[in-house]
Amino acid sequence: TYAHEIGIQGMANNIGLSDNQIVRKESVSDSDEKAIKAALQDCVDKKCNVIFTTSWGYMNQTEEFAEKYPDIYFANSHGTGYLSNGKNFNNYFGRIYQTRYLSGIVAGLKTKTNKIGYVSAMGTDNSECTGGVDAFAIGVESVNKAAKVKVAVTNSWYAPDDEKKASDALIAAGCDVLAQHCDTTAPQEASQDNGTWSIGYNSDMSKETPKATLTSVIWNWSAYYTSYISSIINASYDGKNYYGGMKENLVSLTELSSLCERDTEDKIKEAKENIISGKFGVFDGVLKTNTGKTVGKEGKTLDDATITGKINWYYHNVSLINWK
Repeated sequence: TYAHEIGIQGMANNIGLSDNQIVRKESVSDSDEKAIKAALQDCVDKKCNVIFTTSWGYMNQTEEFAEKYPDIYFANSHGTGYLSNGKNFNNYFGRIYQTRYLSGIVAGLKTKTNKIGYVSAMGTDNSECTGGVDAFAIGVESVNKAAKVKVAVTNSWYAPDDEKKASDALIAAGCDVLAQHCDTTAPQEASQDNGTWSIGYNSDMSKETPKATLTSVIWNWSAYYTSYISSIINASYDGKNYYGGMKENLVSLTELSSLCERDTEDKIKEAKENIISGKFGVFDGVLKTNTGKTVGKEGKTLDDATITGKINWYYHNVSLINWK
């Protein structure tokens, strides 16, 4: 929510919208259909021309309202969502795995124990989370072949207590760097409390845990919101779904902390250039999973559809821990 809010503020500043032109509906439960519809209806009643809904759980209701109100533009953000109508309803997301790969380089260079923890909201049934773990693990391996990634799954996007327990379990298992795909700062706080290091997600978490955070994997939602609203203003909107990455500045790493190893910045710069240029796609070639099977083909890279919806395997240097 915070990252999307920063994106909306950036868009408003770029385009010249005043704050009273923006209607915000927060704390709307994904599982409460009545509340979702009420929030959408309130935006319609307040004469909003564009309505962004920022979670997977709002997808079906957004589709329904887009059909009901064809003169209003609707856009829904979710990791592996599939609904859109090519007219006044699209979906938007991005190649966050690119930045997770970069953060893996940071972690792989920093670890002293060669054990790196990862708190994941969901398991292998969720390609967004699993693909993020794998991209991170590939990044770790690119600079440290001895390091292993241990994953603790909470089965919840928002579970501060469980995220803390999972983090503590990873640290107890010898992990001295933690990464995360969950929505609170619990892993960062656990790292700072235990004198270890961490990599944040969604927004710059060094503000909460300056003694632990090496860098953060972040969304620059302003890049999309600005282009989307601009396309409506200048009549170039085409109804297409959006899937951007580092090239579009939709995803990035925050500035590296002084806690990072000396050559980290050079390694990150080189990898970033290779990704943006298309020389490297993260999921390139034949990839070995932790069950011994292989995915991909020599000289090829996994396509967007596979990355967003069909990664249900862990890379060979990844293992799960039972933290409960």
